[in-house]
Amino acid sequence: MELLKPGLLLISDPFLKDKNFIRTVILICDHQTDGSVGFVINKTYDYNIGYLVSGLEDCNFPVYVGGPVQVDTIHFLHQRPDLIEGGYAVSNNIYWGGNFEQVKILLQEKKLTQKDIKFFIGYSGWDAEQLAEEIKEKSWITRTANKQLVFNKNTDILWKQALQGLGGEYELMANYPLDPQYN
Repeated sequence: MELLKPGLLLISDPFLKDKNFIRTVILICDHQTDGSVGFVINKTYDYNIGYLVSGLEDCNFPVYVGGPVQVDTIHFLHQRPDLIEGGYAVSNNIYWGGNFEQVKILLQEKKLTQKDIKFFIGYSGWDAEQLAEEIKEKSWITRTANKQLVFNKNTDILWKQALQGLGGEYELMANYPLDPQYN
């Protein structure tokens, strides 16, 4: 098991039944003694950012379902600390949050691309020892995040790619059916 810290990817076990996390990949952005926060990076939301944020009506960037907690909030990950102030470095060239007013202006001026930023509605959260226990129970497979996976827009294959990148038995797991009785 990888050390539980920001920059860790959680890949759901092929047979995880929790409807919020079936075949998901989550980037852990914060881990403290009182809990952890992350975002599902491969589950798109029904509306784009232009629909959700006033002043961005012309922006059709996708929004992802970050998780089941506080689904009335918008968060973002980005790779542009040179343009967006105040972001928290999660991992190598992956930043969480920052000055949202700057982001709006950059989007209006078309100075950010979909490869630069990823928006989320809600987040995934765990209490103090909850996530460690779920990993111990094998609900999650872990690996270190990289920007190619985190900013990948092809959500249909992201779960498989995250597993396959681990090699060995995980390459086989990537092809398991959702329900083994259909195999």
